[in-house]
Amino acid sequence: MVLGRLDAGRLSLEQVARFPNTPVRFTEGRTEGLHWNIQALYGEIEEGLRRALRSAPGLSSIGIDAWAVDYALLRGGRMLGVPYHYRDPRSSRGVRLVHAEADAAELFSRNGLQHLDFNTVFQLAAERESGFLDLADRLLLVPDLIAYWLTGRACTEATNASTTGLLSVTGRSWDTGLMRRLGYPAGIFADLVRPGEPVGALTAEVAGRLGAAGGGVRVTAVGSHDTASAVAAVPFASADAAYISSGTWSLVGLELDAPVLTAEAQRANFTNEGGVDGRVRFLRNVSGLWLLSESVRTWRDGRAGDDSDLRGLLAEAAAVDGGVPVFDVADERFLPPGDMPSRIRDWCAERGVRPPRSRPEVVRSILESLAAAYAEAIEEAEKLSGRKAGVVHVVGGGSQNALLCGLTARRTGRRVVAGPVEATAIGNLLVQARSAGLVPPESTLEDLRAIVRDSFPVAVYDP
Repeated sequence: MVLGRLDAGRLSLEQVARFPNTPVRFTEGRTEGLHWNIQALYGEIEEGLRRALRSAPGLSSIGIDAWAVDYALLRGGRMLGVPYHYRDPRSSRGVRLVHAEADAAELFSRNGLQHLDFNTVFQLAAERESGFLDLADRLLLVPDLIAYWLTGRACTEATNASTTGLLSVTGRSWDTGLMRRLGYPAGIFADLVRPGEPVGALTAEVAGRLGAAGGGVRVTAVGSHDTASAVAAVPFASADAAYISSGTWSLVGLELDAPVLTAEAQRANFTNEGGVDGRVRFLRNVSGLWLLSESVRTWRDGRAGDDSDLRGLLAEAAAVDGGVPVFDVADERFLPPGDMPSRIRDWCAERGVRPPRSRPEVVRSILESLAAAYAEAIEEAEKLSGRKAGVVHVVGGGSQNALLCGLTARRTGRRVVAGPVEATAIGNLLVQARSAGLVPPESTLEDLRAIVRDSFPVAVYDP
């Protein structure tokens, strides 16, 4: 959680809380599977807000962003079960059920989305097994659930709604026709709000718990899909640039004014997601630093006292002199949590490729493979959109990984501009600042990005 202050056209950040987001697994009953511990997360959020209010008693606005596609079902304001984690394998069953009614080509023409088994449209088909879908009177995506608990208002922010597969890509409104065909009750989907619109003030109960008496703190809609906020903070100097929002996932693409809905875009598995100010995030979801973090976790869990250090591994990986395999990071075996080094070795064995033999080689193989996937996605985005990208901006946690950024520059043949690291928080805060009048309300995204360039340093990597 980050507190932002805007002074003389420069934005500064103060971290007020950081906490783990560890999934939980239920092993029996109708909710068996991988879930988010959403109540624990909300408790941490309230504690973070208390700290923020102590640091900034004049706090006026809260913006909430999170990951996409996952949701809670409610009845009478109470959750039915606990939100599933998108990495739970149940969604593959939902894909078959949905495609029996609407095939991939039709879905793309309606929602413009890349096919991902965990998109909300597929999760809901699998949800029928729990029985909760028939009981629910409201569905809220994760950031909207947090906003509801803070304000009492149930609404759905549009950039995140665009990831569900149930929003019209052309009208940017709920596709009630598709909902009816799939048997989803359209009435459970909340009214849409756009980034910058007010959601509401904290309830009296919440304000009392947080020490925010007086009703002066409100929740403002931002790009609640974290990538939408991150892209809003990419410090583009011109439109002829690509972005990589690099974290657990890597979102690789271009910012456009209109969606690309060609058959070629569908076959290339590109997506058209909503952005701040009506922009389109034309991108491909590529696996990300998840592969690296799961590898380190596997090494640490596999032997008591193992102190595998990522910084040291990256230094050793930088010294690896070629010869590592470049594997397909989109292979479905790399989606669930688990032993990534073994899965990489299996992928190589199936193809007669020499596998990485040491931990530094595994790390180098992962980063080379990610950089190759980035290069392919950028080239495809250029062909499909007709736009050229002479520069690649990397934001998010991956912008701190000098080896990954250097490999990306080499494999794309383009200059890489890395930073800011906290792009998601920055984009979130600047949308709030504009809504609060701290920057002129007529400010464009380009104006907000000028603040980013003036406020945060970047690193440059040439091919």
